[in-house]
Amino acid sequence: MAGIKIAVLISGGGTNLQALIDAVEAGYIEGEIALVISNKKDVLGIARAKAHGIKTIVLEKSTYGFREKRDAALLEALEKNNIDLIVLAGYLAIVPDMIIQKYRNRIINIHPSLIPSFCGDGYYGEKVHEAALERGVKVTGATVHFVNEVTDGGPIILQEAVVVDFEDDTKGLQQKVLQVEHRLLPQAVKLFAEGRLEVVGNRVKINRE
Repeated sequence: MAGIKIAVLISGGGTNLQALIDAVEAGYIEGEIALVISNKKDVLGIARAKAHGIKTIVLEKSTYGFREKRDAALLEALEKNNIDLIVLAGYLAIVPDMIIQKYRNRIINIHPSLIPSFCGDGYYGEKVHEAALERGVKVTGATVHFVNEVTDGGPIILQEAVVVDFEDDTKGLQQKVLQVEHRLLPQAVKLFAEGRLEVVGNRVKINRE
């Protein structure tokens, strides 16, 4: 398959991974998901990848021990598979600086809020939605951004807002935001694959086709 080689890093069910798989198989994204890496075994995301014939690797702490050993194994897997783009899709582990530096502006993450709201250290998964509801915001959303050394601090690629209804609870709000994530992440990967993203300082310019 022509196009870029993508590695998707996950820690759980992989619904954003599935959105990317669907987009690639539909021809929406010019590339292939060459590798799925999880820091947890027996998660649904791994099963999703295997069901589509995608190579998978599990880098568990219990198997690889020291973080330095896991980091080295991650870098080796990326290099061995000639990865062009790394996508963090619900990946709940720290990406080492050496990988951020080697793949500068080639790592993107999906975050379930409108950065800079409810982001940074400690804000992940349901915690983001709990914080939004506790604060009483009327609008939340999802953000796709490049990854740098600051948690959720990299240049923003795409954002989309979601209205918070009074009746929303954590699970309900999470599902509303996920629907946006499943559109936004494939769109960002498509733009990257087409060479249409240009980072200028801490801003991203989306060039026309």
